[in-house]
Amino acid sequence: MNLEINNLSKTYSNGVQALRDINLSIGTGMFGLLGPNGAGKSSLMRTIATLQEPDTGSIKLGDIDVLVQKDEVRKILGYLPQEFGVYPKVSAEVLLNHLAVLKGISNNKERRELVGALLHKTNLHASRKKNLGGYSGGMKQRFGIAQALLANPKLIIVDEPTAGLDPAERNRFLNLLSELGENTVVILSTHIVDDVKELCTNMAIINQGEVVLQGNPQEQIDTIQGKVWKKSIEKDELQVYKNKYRVISERLLAGKPEIHVLADSNPDSSFEGVEADLEDVYFSHIIGDDIVVGSPELENA
Repeated sequence: MNLEINNLSKTYSNGVQALRDINLSIGTGMFGLLGPNGAGKSSLMRTIATLQEPDTGSIKLGDIDVLVQKDEVRKILGYLPQEFGVYPKVSAEVLLNHLAVLKGISNNKERRELVGALLHKTNLHASRKKNLGGYSGGMKQRFGIAQALLANPKLIIVDEPTAGLDPAERNRFLNLLSELGENTVVILSTHIVDDVKELCTNMAIINQGEVVLQGNPQEQIDTIQGKVWKKSIEKDELQVYKNKYRVISERLLAGKPEIHVLADSNPDSSFEGVEADLEDVYFSHIIGDDIVVGSPELENA
């Protein structure tokens, strides 16, 4: 079952154009949607999830017209939004059971078995009696995935799911997503490049409401391999280098900027070639003076 998005545009009442003629084809597996905050990722996710209407365009999930057959979509959709709230004084088991009732799972035995299986799958069974207010950030995210899986979805959308998680929780959560992607369309919307690099066989970069790149992550890295060069410079030289070269990123090392430049050949003997990675692909399409390479800075971009 493929998700086909064609000519999708959305402008909000305040005049902000969040989506500009989006075209994407997404098949079974993990699909990464990269972009800085405010790029339009969440607007696209909400539109696919039938939470808002676009101005123009179409979305098809297999034979389902997403923009017309909203109830049909919701039956096979699992959605974990960026802001996922829980009832802090209710246990995971009780709330998941309640949500299953709302999903239309009326048979008590079937519902009990499903809730138990999902709590095991998300590694929450041992904490099922604990109130959700006492859960860590990662545990709450895993509960979010459990509720998203209640209807055995064919399409799963997760919006910025690993922001704020510690490394262990992040790995556990990503492993769970990877499992789900074996038989389901899973859209991972994020601005954390490593999440996409580790999980996705297909991806798109969106910026200012437009898709600026779509393809396989490794193939996109290969297109710039041998074309990325680095150099440590003085802080007051940065603008000079930006004027002279295509500086795609910078980071501070020992208090001095290290720049990455994209060029077909070595700009001069003072530069050193580096092995390109997905961050270089990302920054070559998202170039801005306020964006700096490095995990903490990137995650807050």
